[in-house]
Amino acid sequence: MGVELPMLSAIIARLADPEQNLAAFGGIVFPVSLLIEAPIIMMLAASTALSRDRDSFERLRRFAVGSGLLLSGIHALVAFTPLFDLLVVGLIDPPSEIIEPARLGMRIMTPWTVMISDRRFHQGVLIRSGHSRAVGIATLVRFVATMSLLFVGFQSGWIGCAVACAALTGGVTVEMLFVRRVVAPVVASDLGVPLPGAAPLDLRRLLAFYIPLALTPLLNLTAQPMGSAAMSRMPQSLNSLAAWPVAFGLIFVLRSVGIAFNEVVVRHAGEPDARRVLGRFTWMLALACVALLALVAATPLADFWFGRVVGLSEELTSLAGTSLWLGLLLPAMTVYHSFYQGLLVHSHQTRGVTESVALFLVITILFLWAGEALGHWPGIWVSLVAFSAGSSVQAAWLARCVRRAGL
Repeated sequence: MGVELPMLSAIIARLADPEQNLAAFGGIVFPVSLLIEAPIIMMLAASTALSRDRDSFERLRRFAVGSGLLLSGIHALVAFTPLFDLLVVGLIDPPSEIIEPARLGMRIMTPWTVMISDRRFHQGVLIRSGHSRAVGIATLVRFVATMSLLFVGFQSGWIGCAVACAALTGGVTVEMLFVRRVVAPVVASDLGVPLPGAAPLDLRRLLAFYIPLALTPLLNLTAQPMGSAAMSRMPQSLNSLAAWPVAFGLIFVLRSVGIAFNEVVVRHAGEPDARRVLGRFTWMLALACVALLALVAATPLADFWFGRVVGLSEELTSLAGTSLWLGLLLPAMTVYHSFYQGLLVHSHQTRGVTESVALFLVITILFLWAGEALGHWPGIWVSLVAFSAGSSVQAAWLARCVRRAGL
């Protein structure tokens, strides 16, 4: 996903009405789709931690599929009914020219959530069983499928937002089917009967474990459409919404490394000397992410990437390049979130994770409100400062929870 987002933006920028379609995709469709998907994002961590035998696998599988279908149903209601105008248009208040491209994109993205839920559940089984290499291959399969669909869409001349949404949905569907094929022999050979005396994974225990995890991305991703709403009400609204998926997408390339680190911590936290080894790797990875982003922001690489590779106008290139400095800490904070969160998930102490994200949301909203009230700066700048401040407070709270738990 980290590499896909810049590629999607590059194709949108080369089709008709690039500013409107970039704003529709990055300001409405993608953040709203992620918000609807949010409750099942942690299915990967849950499956990695809980798919210990055949019985647990079946119970968690039914939960994953049911949750995905329910959330895709909610997505369809938003995309195909007046709820789109009531909730999306009414709350975000986007520029009028991006509403219809966004509506079409939301409709195309309807299957997205159920495919993600199924895929992440089975990926967790692969990681727990020591087959993480298959997860990487599946990601490559998705990337190839997404890029192929992007090429077809680009040749068709369809509107950019629709091309991006169709490519994303198609790529995820191909990946889900591939993961299902790969995981079948793993389930047959590696998942046996429950250990004697092991407590069964009933619905009550599953919900007690998963609900705090589900609240975490739900609260976290609520900030995305809030950021879009704030940008819509601040100076340079259309340019900010158009530059947002491009600048944030590049930052997300580095953040995705930190996001993937969460499952590594969950998988290895119980091993001897894991706390010291993982802790040392955490600060090294965080430093490397910040250094790489600073290198891009401080050199002509930013202009080359945004202007030549993505194909933005000179005005949007300048706005996106300046914005990188304001998001410099985000990749490092994501690495630390994954480290502390992974330790807490491994020890089944997930309350602190939810608390930290609630703090992130509060701090982010306060910064967005202040930026909107002052009205002096482009919305993309204010949003990146707000996200950085919220992420820093989130990391500090997670560190406190880890110390308090004696981990």
